[in-house]
Amino acid sequence: MSDDRIEAIGAFLNRIDADLARGALEAEGIVATVAADDAAGTRPHLWMSGVRLLVRAEDAERAREILRAAEGRVLTRDDT
Repeated sequence: MSDDRIEAIGAFLNRIDADLARGALEAEGIVATVAADDAAGTRPHLWMSGVRLLVRAEDAERAREILRAAEGRVLTRDDT
């Protein structure tokens, strides 16, 4: 039997930041979903509680580690 529980691993101020985090996770093989109470993107001002990033519970700890590592990375001209 599989564990289908979903866990919120972070909240972001806007959908753009949440989508960037989702992309980082998916690049590492973790399926992630962005959830926002914003009427399917038509009412972005409804993001009062933030935009949540959801993953399977079994991937939550690894996803948090990936996002923590990504927080410290900033591209400079020397990195390109």
